[in-house]
Amino acid sequence: MGPKRLSPTRVALLAVFGVLLALALAGPIVWGDGAEAVDLEALGEGVSWTHPFGTDDLGRDMFARVLVATRISLVLALLTAGLGCGLGLLLGLLPSVLGSHLGRLASSAIGLLLALPGLLLALLVATIVGVGATGAVVGLAVAIAPAFARLTQTLAAQVAGSEYVAAARMTGISLPRLMARHVLPNIAPALVLQVAMATGGALLALSALSFLGLGVQEPQYDWGALLNAGLDRIYVTPAAALGPGIAIIIAGIAFNVTGDAFAGALAGETTRPARRGRSRVATATPARGPAMVRPDAVLQVDGLSVTFESEGGTLTPVRDVSFCVDAGERVGIVGESGSGKSLTALAIADLIESPGAVQAERLAFLGRDLRELPERERQRLLVTTLAMVFQDPLSSLNPVLRIERQVSEAAEVHLGATRKQARMRAVEQLRELRIAGAARRMRQHPHELSGGMRQRVTIAIGLTTRPSLIVADEPTTALDVTVQRQVLRVLRRVNAEHGTAVVLISHDISVISAFCERVLVMYAGRVVEELAANRMHADAAHPYTRALLAATPALDADLDRPMATIPGRQPALDAVPDGCPFTPRCAHASDRCREQLPLLETLRKGQRVACWHPHDAVEPAQEQEMKR
Repeated sequence: MGPKRLSPTRVALLAVFGVLLALALAGPIVWGDGAEAVDLEALGEGVSWTHPFGTDDLGRDMFARVLVATRISLVLALLTAGLGCGLGLLLGLLPSVLGSHLGRLASSAIGLLLALPGLLLALLVATIVGVGATGAVVGLAVAIAPAFARLTQTLAAQVAGSEYVAAARMTGISLPRLMARHVLPNIAPALVLQVAMATGGALLALSALSFLGLGVQEPQYDWGALLNAGLDRIYVTPAAALGPGIAIIIAGIAFNVTGDAFAGALAGETTRPARRGRSRVATATPARGPAMVRPDAVLQVDGLSVTFESEGGTLTPVRDVSFCVDAGERVGIVGESGSGKSLTALAIADLIESPGAVQAERLAFLGRDLRELPERERQRLLVTTLAMVFQDPLSSLNPVLRIERQVSEAAEVHLGATRKQARMRAVEQLRELRIAGAARRMRQHPHELSGGMRQRVTIAIGLTTRPSLIVADEPTTALDVTVQRQVLRVLRRVNAEHGTAVVLISHDISVISAFCERVLVMYAGRVVEELAANRMHADAAHPYTRALLAATPALDADLDRPMATIPGRQPALDAVPDGCPFTPRCAHASDRCREQLPLLETLRKGQRVACWHPHDAVEPAQEQEMKR
């Protein structure tokens, strides 16, 4: 999603903020002399065309003084917020940077500082430093730092626990670089907004201290000092006091709106999925002609690759994946952990985030290529066509919202339903998925439901817009066998009753073969075999597919014999060989396997395999080529 559009009110306030910056730069130059000019014949005058805010006790123009005071007022507010937030940022990152013991000590120190009243802390530091602008800035900065530190600590802890940060840490990059490249960019929007709010608060606090005589001292003056000067005559000449007050209010609001706009822009930039292009990943990607268009397919993927930039170069966890899903079809994607199954699903759903990038020759839903659609239209097509069901339903559901709100939201937003209509549709959806007491469940929170019930709720959310395709990424992994069967029955019922195509992703080949009609086997980011699910045991041709089947336990297995395993592991992303990636684990590997990458080619009708030595007979031409 891109950054949100600004309303006319926000545009106006951003324009006001620009005017304030211009006044801060040009005010003392243009109106400086007029603000200091003493006119003994105009002492304490009221509002006039010559003096819009009147004059002070020395006959100086209050309007000019308000304009000139813009510079020092804004500069001191920015210095205060910058110093306080910078100090808070360092304190907030310490618990993540230091070890467990020192990290807990730093966290306790932040909590102790938060327990102290901010105003009392500011006055204490200001008294130590000394009365004046310097003392006010330092005191308020120290008061701002603890709250900013706690926000930084909380956000950094959330991001530091994510899988992509763990993966970055495993590459051996330094801790400062880890924080700068992987943690701070992901928490920047919230921090920017907090900085803007802190700047507005600092402006108000500095003005208050100057009003009390503890801030800016003569001969300098800011808006707070001018407010104090005009307060004595507020009943005679209100404009003398209202002028500085209005300036403080407008500047504070402008800071907040500007920060919100910048935070929204940053959020849109950091969360916007990488745009797809027709450029291909060079690593082991064969040249080919234009993709054959299948307008009747629900999903058509051709030449899909996902790349991530790292310090060691470009990593490609998904490589040249191509397949189609027809209406009402059940397709399975199976493979070990790390084979690229989930990333393929995320790329299809347009959920790959920076620094990831997606390339594809064609990625189409219902005949419409996503790469050629505008942002808004692409998102609309995905929302109404595709439903995602993730592995952990508890993390997929908002813990603070009731089920009613989460299930009915899609109908309100995308179908234009009223709240009452959306609720009725949600209850009907839950009943259709065999959730007992649907109306009562609507009033509950996710933690009050069982694992299987939560998973059915996530399916209900996806079905709200009647999608043509459901992509279920390991939907039964965290569930017991009984609940697994219930979830699979729900998916099968949806497939049968609504004609919804299903792509089921799993590392359990027995689940895939029982549920699906067609199976894609992935290894090291590639599809190595595609075949009918009911013919897997008889027709599996790739050594990896056969190894997966052999490693699946059976009830009638000989308990005296050791369980079959696949020796070794998949190659690391930065060490994928030029030839077949399964070569180090394959008993049939030859020199050709080590040197040349086999392409996914048709072995028989309905079956494709990427192997130089498939289990079944190959075509004569290929056999002759192998003998050479």
